[in-house]
Amino acid sequence: MKESDRIFVAGHRGLAGGAIHRELQRAGYGNIITRCSAELNLRDREATRAFFEKERPAVVAVAAAKVGGIKANNDFPVEFLLWNLQIQNNIIEAAADFGVEKLLFLGSSCIYPKFAKQPIPETELLAGYLEPTNEPYAIAKIAGIKLCQAYAKQHGKRFISAMPTNLDGPGDNFDLNNSHVLPALLRKVHEAKVRNDSEVVVWGTGTPRREFLHVDDLAGACRFLLENYDGIDLVNVGYGDDVTIRELAETICEVVGFGGALKFDTTKPDGTPRKLMDSTRLLSMGWKPSIPLREGIRSTYEWYLRQLK
Repeated sequence: MKESDRIFVAGHRGLAGGAIHRELQRAGYGNIITRCSAELNLRDREATRAFFEKERPAVVAVAAAKVGGIKANNDFPVEFLLWNLQIQNNIIEAAADFGVEKLLFLGSSCIYPKFAKQPIPETELLAGYLEPTNEPYAIAKIAGIKLCQAYAKQHGKRFISAMPTNLDGPGDNFDLNNSHVLPALLRKVHEAKVRNDSEVVVWGTGTPRREFLHVDDLAGACRFLLENYDGIDLVNVGYGDDVTIRELAETICEVVGFGGALKFDTTKPDGTPRKLMDSTRLLSMGWKPSIPLREGIRSTYEWYLRQLK
């Protein structure tokens, strides 16, 4: 990529898209195009095509998506499947038709089977059944990967896909109805501290293991891939270590300063037993993460406190 390239970051107000936007600016890319959802409805095919025809970006980062945790996925499977298919199909098709030179599609670790080999290599895609609680979202993301690969095979497009693990960092969603586990726990623990509660309720048994990557590390990986990778194979982006949900909750309590007990609600779903990514492919190219989990939780909590003020 050249610093003068017109780069469209789709979803720049989200957690991942916002970090990618900041990373590209830090790296000297000064011709970045953004649109909020009120300005451009990416589910509208004709509006999306009109935007691409007018703006003619050379590079596209696809971070726009409908996202959420277990509860949101369970409550709105139609939206998680249909809306994400619409968004990514419109962007990828328009990018191909209006001369985009490089496109990065951002997926998710939930594309892999519920009982995937651990750590999960990219070859585990479609090797087994998906986790039911996020199956619609996963199917949409798998379709996006396959569409990028199809354009690469059939038309020689430099459309690549990156699969991040669970993310944390400034800009996260703390809505208890549709957030992911880390921001949800951060908010619950903070509010319990403010109320001086004696305990915090955590969904599930606390035994599932999850890997977390700070969103600034993801953004660095995305820029690295845009600058250095043209392969047809998807690429995992992970930190390389995981913790149990209990250990995550305990670390959050320490960062927040909450001294109460943890109570696990075993009537609630656990989700996939373990999701640890094998990021060997990306690491072998020369990229590596730099922000450990505790530091990431601290920066996320500090950002959350600033929003409350």
